Amino acid sequence: MTEIIRPLTHLVNLQSPLSLSDYISEGGYQGANKAIHDFSPKQVLDLVSDSELKGRGGAGFPTGMKWGCVPMFPDNDENDDEVPEFKYLVANADEMEPGTFKDRYLLEGAPHQLVEAMIIGAHTIAANRGYIFLRGEYHLAAKRLQRAIDEAYQKNWLGNNIQGTKFSFDLYVHTSAGRYICGEETALINALEGRRATPRAKPPFPQMSGLFGKPTVVNNVETLCNLPHILKHGADWFKALSPDSDAGTKIYAACGRVKSPGLWELPMGTTIREILYQHAGGMADGLKLRGLLPGGASTDFLLPEHLDTPMDFASISKVGSRLGTGGLIVLDDQNCPVAMVLNLLKFFAQESCGFCTPCRDGTPWAVEVLTRIENGKGRKEDLDTLHNLCDFMWLGKTHCALAPGAVEPLKSALRYFIDEFEQHIDNGCCSYQQQGVTQQTHAVQPSHGGQFHG
Repeated sequence: MTEIIRPLTHLVNLQSPLSLSDYISEGGYQGANKAIHDFSPKQVLDLVSDSELKGRGGAGFPTGMKWGCVPMFPDNDENDDEVPEFKYLVANADEMEPGTFKDRYLLEGAPHQLVEAMIIGAHTIAANRGYIFLRGEYHLAAKRLQRAIDEAYQKNWLGNNIQGTKFSFDLYVHTSAGRYICGEETALINALEGRRATPRAKPPFPQMSGLFGKPTVVNNVETLCNLPHILKHGADWFKALSPDSDAGTKIYAACGRVKSPGLWELPMGTTIREILYQHAGGMADGLKLRGLLPGGASTDFLLPEHLDTPMDFASISKVGSRLGTGGLIVLDDQNCPVAMVLNLLKFFAQESCGFCTPCRDGTPWAVEVLTRIENGKGRKEDLDTLHNLCDFMWLGKTHCALAPGAVEPLKSALRYFIDEFEQHIDNGCCSYQQQGVTQQTHAVQPSHGGQFHG
């Protein structure tokens, strides 16, 4: 069996992350050194584009294309003395998607990897300042990131004239006050400016007018952490890490009632079956798989018949869901799908920014209807109401993607588990309650749960 190369996690140490000197001795900062000494920003951009790196935060947008939208000065010697327009690079570390804890693993276990990645990204887009926008509950990650940043300043990997070049870059940790909506890049930017975390209308896109009106690139932590390895080994090496159409590796996770919940760095396109049964150990004793959310709480349910689907952007889309963050949330045969969806909708209703009517009013309305059904007081017309709400909150009808994401598990549950909804309405309870099975409505574990596996 071919050994899996794990560039993102092979240096992760949760107990005692590598200091700067130890990280360098293991090959760290070689990618940043190449970027600032051997490559022009345009050459780094071309390399990232050639690597076919896609965003790992959920959208899967090509990173090189995103960076290419940032206005740049011509790449020639005549402009060496020109002062570039002020620009920002932001790492989105506001990891609040239920069932997702991959970024926390990287932040706590290898903070210098992200610092190096920020240097590479900033050099490429000519950013003067960077922020790591961190989930407020990630106290240990904040402490370790700040320590890594302080070490980088001491050794001139951050600050003015980095490593004897004309490139200067300052990096800060910004601890978020919280809210799920801050994971949306323009809501994040508003929060970073000290405003209410409400998504902005686009265009203009952040690459043209973002933080404080300046060009800004926002990338997910996992996305950025690929950069040192791409610079160090090249685009072809990165693409060869996966036999799939999507390049590189992906940090997949699994939570729910499986034998070994956790996360694993695997080639892009690893099947759901391999993740669930080989790495997560399969279902807990006495349980069977009923369904799963493949990419966090805001994705559509898939069924056991989809187990051989590769976990890549196109394949998951073809079977009616999204790769999202790659975190499997598993539903077993002794959990009620109605209760699970209600649990999810309560979260999304609480986290709505309240800006647009479909999301502000639609998510609590869905919670109200689902609560009535779950409590055995549902009516036949409630199913029509839920279908209508799914349409009312769908793409193109809301200010951002929170509401469409919120109804994805609901819409797919109505498609795959309609018998359970009808059972609740007809009999006042679900089949599991009739059989005397204790309900486990906490099928979605906290996004900081599970075990970490490299």
